[in-house]
Amino acid sequence: MNAHRFGGGRPRVSDRRCADAIFYVLRTGCQWAALNETDLCPKSTAYDRFREWVAAGVFLKLWQVGVEPFDELKGIDWSWQSMDAAITMAPLGGEKNRPKPDGQSEKGR
Repeated sequence: MNAHRFGGGRPRVSDRRCADAIFYVLRTGCQWAALNETDLCPKSTAYDRFREWVAAGVFLKLWQVGVEPFDELKGIDWSWQSMDAAITMAPLGGEKNRPKPDGQSEKGR
C-alpha cells in the first residue's frame, strides 16, 4: 500500500531496507551520498528515516537493549569511561613558528 499523503508517488521504502542502509553508513563511515551507488536505499530516504528514528529514541533503545544484558552478565564499570583521542604531534606538521610561504608575519593578523 502506498501511504503517500497526496496519493501517487513512489512506494514507501521498507523500514528494513532503511535500517540496512543506515547501519551500512554507520559501520563503514561512508557519506550518506554513497548510498545512491548501492542497492540499499536512496540517501535522502535513509537520512530522513535516520533523523526520524533518532528523534523517536530508537537508537538509544537499541543501545540499551544491547548493553543491559551484558551489564547483568558481566557487569560494566560505569565509573570509568574514556574517549578515543590522541595527544601527539602530527607526523608531517612541520616546525612551530616556521616562516609563512607568502611572507606574512603573525603581526598582520
